[in-house]
Parts: sequence; C-alpha cells; structure tokens
Amino acid sequence: MIVFDLKCSGQGHVFEAWFGSSSDYDAQQARGLIACPICGDVSVMKAVMAPAVVAKGNQRPVTSAPDKAAPAASGADIAKMQALVEAVAQAQQKLLADSTWVGRDFADQARAMHYGEQDRASIHGEVAPAEAKALIAEGVEVAPLPLPIVPPHAKN
Repeated sequence: MIVFDLKCSGQGHVFEAWFGSSSDYDAQQARGLIACPICGDVSVMKAVMAPAVVAKGNQRPVTSAPDKAAPAASGADIAKMQALVEAVAQAQQKLLADSTWVGRDFADQARAMHYGEQDRASIHGEVAPAEAKALIAEGVEVAPLPLPIVPPHAKN
C-alpha cells in the first residue's frame, strides 16, 4: 500500500488516501473516482508533502515538522484497528449478500432497470461521483453504500 496526501482544487482541503500502487492512483484519478471526502470535489491532486531528510549522524529521517510527530501505535491499538477492518468487511458481506456485483457496468444497468429495459435487481458496482450525480438527476434510484465496497475477489 502507498499513502498520498491529496488536495482538492475547489476548497483546498488536504486529506490522506491509500492505494495499492502509484499506478492505481493514476488510473482512479483518470476515471474521476477520487473525490474530496469533505466537499465531494473530484478535482483532486497530490498535495505537496514535507520531504524526509536524514540528518547527519542520524539514521532516521527528520521531516520539516518534528514537533507534530505521530505517536507510535501500540499492539492493542493495532489489534483494535484490525478488528474494526474485519467488522467493516463482515458488514459489507452481510449488506451485499443478496446483491450482484456488476463492476463498471453499474450506471448502464441501473439506467436499464429504471427505464424498464431490464428486470429490477439488487446490484452494486463502481461509478464515478459525477456519474452517480447524473443518475440521481435522471431519477434513477441509487444510493451510495456506507462502506468502502470492493470487487468480490478483493477483501477490505
């Protein structure tokens, strides 16, 4: 995993996002799938990060803001985070048990069901924030899921 500091161009909100690789970030950014969690702006770019500089005689990198160093996570904190991630994964599995993953075909299938071209069914998949807004504006019944949804072959 790789973490980026990102910044929306609208309000200038800075936030952190995790990706499997730098190319994953590039692909998601190109498709408009990355949005500011504060204002929803999809015009997002990498924020300037403080470089890690190794001081002479010191083997550990020193950032430009050493007074804001984050405390190290304890074993108990890590266990709590892992339990939380597992609980989210289980909730996702339960929420989507009777739903079919349609991937990037979500918008097309949702529209087809809305206009009666296809039988109604419970589906979930991927859609860019702008496309989701367009679906809602058309009156297509869609709702963002409250959890980070991943394809069936992946696990949170």
